[in-house]
Amino acid sequence: MSRTDGAATRAMVVWCPDWPVTAAEIVDGVPATAPVAVLHANRVIACSTTARADGVHPGLRRREAQSRCPGLTVVDHDPSRDARAFEPVVTAVEQIVAGVEVLRAGTCMVAARGPARYFGGEDRAAERIVEHVAQSCEVECQVGVADGSFAAGLAARTGRIVAPGASAAFLAGLPLRVLGRPDLADLLRRLGLRTLGDFAALPIRDVLARFGPDAALAHRLSAGRDEQPFTPRRPPPDLAVTADYDDPLDRVDVAAFAARALAEQLHDRLAGHGLACTRLGIDAVTAHGQELHRVWRHDGVLTAAAIADRLRWQLDGWLTGGTARRPGAGAAVVPPAPTAGIIRLRLIPDGVLARAALQPGLWGETGEERARAHRALSRVQGLLGPESVLTAVPGGGRSPVDQVRFVPWGDERVPDRPGEPPWPGRLPPPAPAIVLPAPLPAEVYDATGAPVTVDARLVLSAVPARLAVDSAGPVDVTGWAGPWPIDERWWAPAEARRRARFQVALADGSALLIARADGRWVVEAIYD
Repeated sequence: MSRTDGAATRAMVVWCPDWPVTAAEIVDGVPATAPVAVLHANRVIACSTTARADGVHPGLRRREAQSRCPGLTVVDHDPSRDARAFEPVVTAVEQIVAGVEVLRAGTCMVAARGPARYFGGEDRAAERIVEHVAQSCEVECQVGVADGSFAAGLAARTGRIVAPGASAAFLAGLPLRVLGRPDLADLLRRLGLRTLGDFAALPIRDVLARFGPDAALAHRLSAGRDEQPFTPRRPPPDLAVTADYDDPLDRVDVAAFAARALAEQLHDRLAGHGLACTRLGIDAVTAHGQELHRVWRHDGVLTAAAIADRLRWQLDGWLTGGTARRPGAGAAVVPPAPTAGIIRLRLIPDGVLARAALQPGLWGETGEERARAHRALSRVQGLLGPESVLTAVPGGGRSPVDQVRFVPWGDERVPDRPGEPPWPGRLPPPAPAIVLPAPLPAEVYDATGAPVTVDARLVLSAVPARLAVDSAGPVDVTGWAGPWPIDERWWAPAEARRRARFQVALADGSALLIARADGRWVVEAIYD
């Protein structure tokens, strides 16, 4: 949220702690007092207070979490369940304030100015929302108010109201992990930065040049500036798409099928105007004339699949909203369940931005162009063999050569190694621009001209001063970093790999990834 005068809009964020756990309790009847953890990709993304008391926290792998808490109840992550269970909470907030936007399941936002003026202050408005949600849905929530949605979201974690103009000071002492970018946070910590204030103190030009546009966006967040430096405009009415149904939609599976077709229609219409959606309005009309409305907000741009997911989640919440109440709850306020099936759906791109700076797909945006490319590549394979057309599949690993697997076009794109593990010893970003298919032999010399070696403890015998690659003459080393050791499969001597890798910058402007293995130096990759 932002204003045209450059000052960030006061945002009020309503946040429900550990919402995936609460949703599992509401929908699936998971005991509220039991230690519960919600897992995605074999890692904990949310846990109950009881589980947290036993040492479980987000980020742990399943086995580690279960070893810390033997009685842990494990629940699979289900975004549809989370969104469906959150609908009564959004409805309760909407009964107090207008213009609620759903950021994600468990978090919604509203401009703070209106509620503050109506209730006589931001603190009173926040208290009223918390009380009403607790009484209506028996759900605990916290409200944070600050300049911009990012600072307000973090303020909601502690139920804090940050004074106008004080968001930068509030953010300055927070750790880098709150940016939600673990790779960037790890790199910044190794550079000696610990807090958002440390990061915000860096010149923005240097951040953009060294770390790229996503880090520049994170720098804006750290400095207390809103993450959306534009003001979403309301598009012309003809950009909205509407679908009427002769047979009312009263089942979630049927509604989900209709949602995908309508989402693709909206995405194609926006693409035709060179626009992308950042905020989506969903209107529905039932056979009895009941009107339903909800707004979903997204940090980036909504793809066709993302639009379809949010429409499906919202329809699921509407059509089954009456079942999304806590077991044993009393007279909880739930969203008005449709009295008949839905006969009209309307998608309104409530916030858009130009797609001029967005990267188009390799084969274009239409299915026909992708199908033509597939037929052409399959024809090449028919003439020259399956291995003639390969596609890269990124995955896990410690070296750049291990992180990409090439598979024939059309085969299942499954990585050899999962990308989720932390991979100790993995090279820090940025990744090399060129990974050599076969390493080049090299020699490293110190200032006296003596060869540089690496001992069993991975300690260099001297500071690298010159590097000679293959048959070329030596070039002065202007900078180096390392080592990043690899000691893999030591239990199988025939498959064991042990080497130390270094990054070196040369006087000719080039940068290389070199490695010492089996008593010799090689060049593995080249940096741009």
